[in-house]
Amino acid sequence: MVDKPDVVGAIFGQTEGLLGEDLDLRELQRTGRIGRIQIVIKSEGGNSTGEIVIPVSLNKTATAILAASLETVDRVGPCTAKVTLEKLEDIRGAKRRKVVSRAISILKGWEEDISPGTDEIQTAVTKGSKVSVSKYGPDSLPAGPGLNESSDIIIVEGRADVINLMKCGITNTVAVEGTHIPKSIVDLTKKRGKKIVAFLDGDRGGDLILRELMQVAKVHFIARAPEGKEVEDLTRKEVTKALQAQIPADQALALVKERKVTPTKKKRPGKKVARTRREPKLVGEFQEPEMVDEEQAPSRRRAVTRRIPVTVDEVYVSRIGNIKESFKALLFGEDKQVIVECGVAELAKTLEEQEKVPTIVFDGVITQRLVDIASKKRTELMIGAAVADIENKPSSMKIVTFDDLGH
Repeated sequence: MVDKPDVVGAIFGQTEGLLGEDLDLRELQRTGRIGRIQIVIKSEGGNSTGEIVIPVSLNKTATAILAASLETVDRVGPCTAKVTLEKLEDIRGAKRRKVVSRAISILKGWEEDISPGTDEIQTAVTKGSKVSVSKYGPDSLPAGPGLNESSDIIIVEGRADVINLMKCGITNTVAVEGTHIPKSIVDLTKKRGKKIVAFLDGDRGGDLILRELMQVAKVHFIARAPEGKEVEDLTRKEVTKALQAQIPADQALALVKERKVTPTKKKRPGKKVARTRREPKLVGEFQEPEMVDEEQAPSRRRAVTRRIPVTVDEVYVSRIGNIKESFKALLFGEDKQVIVECGVAELAKTLEEQEKVPTIVFDGVITQRLVDIASKKRTELMIGAAVADIENKPSSMKIVTFDDLGH
């Protein structure tokens, strides 16, 4: 005797990591490429049988691979199980057959004397096939026709972005039309049951809108166009890749702030400055700057930051390469073994569920919120891809970035 949750857990649990990230069931469901899994179970004589139906929007090859992976499920709950593929059905093919059948019946009853010409038919069909941009709210913001019906909302910058995403089959969109966030957007993001994703350009304008959104609206995830590109110019493949790479909103904001406070240093032409001594590059935390004289300019001084060396166990350093650019997190126990592996988006929640986590290594931004939670779990070492402004850091905790460790 098994129930639906047992079957769902078996499907997700036993196929996880089997086919890589592109065909991971959780990732496919999060990006909307597979729909709600329907399960019907019937129990009789101490045995359970049932049917699993999974709607997908993948190509034939990916669908076949996914179907084959389901047949590898061999246990459901505590019981031995067997999954057999019954059929793959192309829903669009069935609809096309229905359209053809209906069109034939229409033509049979069509009176010749009122039949329009070919050009008129083609013009009418062309106009009817175009999906027009809708208007949303009192501000009459450009929006996709599927905005009101969807529980997932994608906020973009302008009307052209809405149109481009509609061409890619994404209709649950709305545009802010400028850096000032309209009240219609603020109210929309605060509706219960809505997942809000901001899909912004990869330029400074996108940074400004991100900061404004985070101040007045409730945004869960941020997706960005490639650096220097705008959403309206992206191809279907680039749109899909950008939406798949979305990260939690607070981490995206921390990355923007980090870029703002650490500008690229430019060398002044025609001047070579030598220091009286070279400071070694060390991993660790900052001390007060020490003033060092420049050669041939004793009256001018430059601040050189010294670091206290921090020893980081090679066990942790060696795992950075495995999780870099994967948005994953590793939680280590006192024996230096991984006790939990999770996504960066779930790191805070996962950390709350643990009793003690001495070390954390993750491909994300070390924020004040994460530091506060880790402090309660007696964390001694946090290694992240970057670090935001930390105002309150426990003295017993060391914070190190990938760059500090040469990654």
